[in-house]
Amino acid sequence: MTDAYADREPDADREPDAERKSDAGRNGASATPAATRPAEGTTRPHPAPASTTTPATTDAAPARRGRPRSEAAERAIIEATLSLIEEGVPLSDLSIERIARTAGVGKATIYRRWEGKEALLVDVVSSLDPEDPPLPGTSLRDDLVVLMENIHRRGLAKRSSALLVSVFAQMQSYPRLWEMHHRVSVLPRRLQMDEVLRRGIAAGEIRDDLDFDLLGDLFVGPILVRTVLRPEVVWSESSAEQIVDAVLAGVRPPRWPSP
Repeated sequence: MTDAYADREPDADREPDAERKSDAGRNGASATPAATRPAEGTTRPHPAPASTTTPATTDAAPARRGRPRSEAAERAIIEATLSLIEEGVPLSDLSIERIARTAGVGKATIYRRWEGKEALLVDVVSSLDPEDPPLPGTSLRDDLVVLMENIHRRGLAKRSSALLVSVFAQMQSYPRLWEMHHRVSVLPRRLQMDEVLRRGIAAGEIRDDLDFDLLGDLFVGPILVRTVLRPEVVWSESSAEQIVDAVLAGVRPPRWPSP
């Protein structure tokens, strides 16, 4: 979940010129001399054309301003953050400066992609989540089975990863970080399930007199119990189907035909 905009210079109050020069010197990059930089509030002059003999074309794409985003730099920042956490560095000691030094980039490179440490950490944790396959969209039951399998897969990854166990234990001590993780990673998946359940209610496949939040918990609850409280229970290929069929049998309208 990285930003979708092109690299821009960070805000002046976030990354002062002195720090930008320091970052550039530390990484071997050549900083623009102060005398040659345009004054604040002015536009940069357009560079002279490389050749005056080049014929002009009317359908040429306009030149893009700014530098192209570097996926390699982005990956290096995430890997550097993960390596520091794996080394046992607590979240409280993870600073943008330390992450930048480990990744071999300047702080400005990080701030162009993330607004701060919390946003970076949310993306770092999300990078460890297994990717969810798309819903088949063939029936209420099929969509719910895939959703249950996705939830179990993520829960298993979090349980089996010592790194994720450590990160989640620490994240709960930082309310803003925990809220951001919930908003970016947990809530979209809950909304996806809500949409599937609402379609089932609209189609008459699920009773409309049930508490909607309880309805979602009825499907998710068994997976959380088996992942967190009873990890010794073996998850089979038919476990998701058994959960969905058992819950649907209880929440369908009384006269709904049996599958």
